[in-house]
Amino acid sequence: MSTSEGSESADSMGEDTSQLPRNRRSKVWEHFEQNLVDEDGVLKAMCKYCGGKLQTKFGTSSLRSHIAESCRSIDDDCRKRFVATMKTKSSEALFVFDLEVCRQLMIKFCIHAEIPFLKFEDPYLQPWIDSMQPAFQLKGRHTIRDDAMKMYKGMKKDIEVELQNLDSRICLTSDMWTSSQSLGYMSITAHYINSEFNYKKKIISFREVKYPHTGYAIEEAIVGCLTEWDIRGKLFTLTLDNASNNTNACDELIKYHKHELLLEGKHLHVRCCAHILNILVQDGMKIIHGAIYKIRELLKHVDSSAARLQDFNTIAIGMGLTSKKGIYIDVPNRWNSTWKMLVEAFTYKSVLTSYASRKMEDSPSEEEWKKAEAICDFLKAFEELTLTVSAHRKPTAHKFLPVVLCIRHALNDPGWQTCDVLKELAAVMQTKLDKYWDPEEKENAEPNRRRKKEIELNFALVIATFLDPRRKEDYLDFFYGKVSTNEEQISKQIDIALDWVRKYIKEYELLATTSTQFLTPPSQGDTNIGSPIAGKRKLEQEFAQYKSRRRPRVHKSELDTYLEEASEEDTPDFDVLSWWKRRAKSFPILSAMAHDFLAIPLSTVASESAFSSGGRILGDTRSSLTPEMLQALVCAKDWLFIPKNDEGVVLTCDNMSTVHCQVEITIPTACVSINL
Repeated sequence: MSTSEGSESADSMGEDTSQLPRNRRSKVWEHFEQNLVDEDGVLKAMCKYCGGKLQTKFGTSSLRSHIAESCRSIDDDCRKRFVATMKTKSSEALFVFDLEVCRQLMIKFCIHAEIPFLKFEDPYLQPWIDSMQPAFQLKGRHTIRDDAMKMYKGMKKDIEVELQNLDSRICLTSDMWTSSQSLGYMSITAHYINSEFNYKKKIISFREVKYPHTGYAIEEAIVGCLTEWDIRGKLFTLTLDNASNNTNACDELIKYHKHELLLEGKHLHVRCCAHILNILVQDGMKIIHGAIYKIRELLKHVDSSAARLQDFNTIAIGMGLTSKKGIYIDVPNRWNSTWKMLVEAFTYKSVLTSYASRKMEDSPSEEEWKKAEAICDFLKAFEELTLTVSAHRKPTAHKFLPVVLCIRHALNDPGWQTCDVLKELAAVMQTKLDKYWDPEEKENAEPNRRRKKEIELNFALVIATFLDPRRKEDYLDFFYGKVSTNEEQISKQIDIALDWVRKYIKEYELLATTSTQFLTPPSQGDTNIGSPIAGKRKLEQEFAQYKSRRRPRVHKSELDTYLEEASEEDTPDFDVLSWWKRRAKSFPILSAMAHDFLAIPLSTVASESAFSSGGRILGDTRSSLTPEMLQALVCAKDWLFIPKNDEGVVLTCDNMSTVHCQVEITIPTACVSINL
């Protein structure tokens, strides 16, 4: 195969280069006259732009240099396009095929893309592979399955080492799911911040849990997972939804394992904020249940057949609205899906009314439409808050108090309550809010009467907001000033919050002292009592004690220094983790606390998202997957996650860095065919 310039590909003008002379097939001839000029008996090529004449006796190198560098008359864009055609990828000529690398990357693709193992036995797959690399022979589904399990176990060992070597604690989220096989599964996700202050999220368990799912069964599954990963002593918080069995599970965990928890697990249980928001809104929307039911049933009627949807679109087009390919129907237990359904229904309100009239279907009255529309405008703010607390790949704990304050403001703002239905909605939601997020300690006015225990704010989340350098103590003052009933209550709540901060600081100082005592360098050989080295050390110790007695110095604590510094400016691009990374040396104890408190997830969305993957992997066509294989595929897919930046560009992933293609030797001629 010739590699001379004369063998380059045809020009972009589309002419048949096979009819051109061999030395006229280069792209450079697009920029020179086709007919050579005889000058003093020497044939030369004439530039189309500047008229310069260059010899071609020794090839087209001089012509290419002229167009790429020398010609002053050529357009810049034209020159750039020509230069781009001259560039060739070195990897096209130099590449080594690594069978093991190819196999590992294929397994990663299989796991991440949720490819059923049976697809690898498709009769058309191997011929396609042969067209690219005949040396690679596919294996059967059993081998692919075994390779996937082997990769999962290898990745699991790496993550085990990472978790066990963490200096910070780990926060967990967990939720339950029932598969298409009617088997109960529990997803457990670990959230932590590593030494570089990067927020990490890993699904560490997706196990079958036998029915019934009592608090004891849930606690047993969680402890089993922690034991398997050898991180029982690293657990900090557990974010669960508000089911009673989850509360019982946390109580059991604290009862039997409090010696392994910070401050005996006082703030272990974090209630899922997204779940609480769902409960608040669901209770409020009951006051327009009739209107929502009528709208839902009408939309179901339209979407039940192609003919009805066609009639709906005919009316919509006649009213100047766009036609729809399908109708959005909500999931009743997800309020935001109901909100989206109502928003879409209001857009096509006139169409739905006309359609119901023609088809003799029941539809909401004008009064019901007005109530539903008023509530929809009100609930838009709650949709934004739900998205805020549902983020699971970045810290959210420091946003907890602002979220609670936004909800309370919406429920008490007279500007929102423009009609009786909104006043009623706000009152219902406020009652439920006080049950879950009551910022005040209420004394029982009737001590002899049993009263249902109120659920208070989790002070771990209050401290997380306190550790946001944009807020600090000022925000606690501001928050309790907004939600408390009197000045005395404000001061009391702030004192309680700061008292918890000091308790945790003492705990972290104790942990730091315990860890550093094992870092004392070993003695260099035996030194007897009379040696100069031992005498010098003894004198230095005596002098240190003398200084401490002679001139006692008052050092400001980290907490005082942190509070005295001016709060950071609240900008949209402020990164709380980057701030603590920069100030870790100035605030070693507080930065250690920031590692743990800022890792607390506000919702169980991270664990719930595993069920979407599990539902696709364990579909009707893959129902024979064992629970062990399902866990391997769900966890490994999560570990293979590749993050994207704000522009949607895939970033470099650590999981990808373990496999490389080497550029060393040429491809064997038997493995490739080239048409000249």
